[in-house]
Amino acid sequence: MGGKIFKTGLVYLLFSVVVMLLDYLTKQWIVSNVPVNDIAGSIEVIPNFFRIIHVHNHGAAFSFLAGQNGWQVVFFSVIAIAVSCFCIRGMFKNSRSQLISNTGYALIVGGALGNLYDRIAYGYVIDFLDFNFGNYHYPAFNVADCGICAGVFLWCVYELFLNKNNKENSDNAGK
Repeated sequence: MGGKIFKTGLVYLLFSVVVMLLDYLTKQWIVSNVPVNDIAGSIEVIPNFFRIIHVHNHGAAFSFLAGQNGWQVVFFSVIAIAVSCFCIRGMFKNSRSQLISNTGYALIVGGALGNLYDRIAYGYVIDFLDFNFGNYHYPAFNVADCGICAGVFLWCVYELFLNKNNKENSDNAGK
């Protein structure tokens, strides 16, 4: 059984570990060096475009459900675990050679578990990457969020354009 695992996409879980580690280390640096909720204490990297801040997100993407009284932490934690299980199952079913699909799954797992750690440890997610485009301010995010977005992108590219099984199934459905 052990040898079979190395032939599956599970070897890509190393990408998950890298995302989780980068996410954890960057958040620890932010906590130690940037005051929370203090624009004056933020680090302006590119004036009027990109800065490093320190905010606590009690919700999910774009602070969705942040104003609730705590149940959302459990809700988003369950979603992170379910999505991670789905992705790990996908990697187990995939062969090691399915680079794009497995990398996508692994990035999603790393990001989901990185933010899950924050939710369990603190009750919120630490965000710090802050962009402005003219008068538009994009909500702050973190390395875990980058992993999730890149992973979803890769997974979609694979499913829409590279997965021959989906193309064959849709071709046969019309017959």
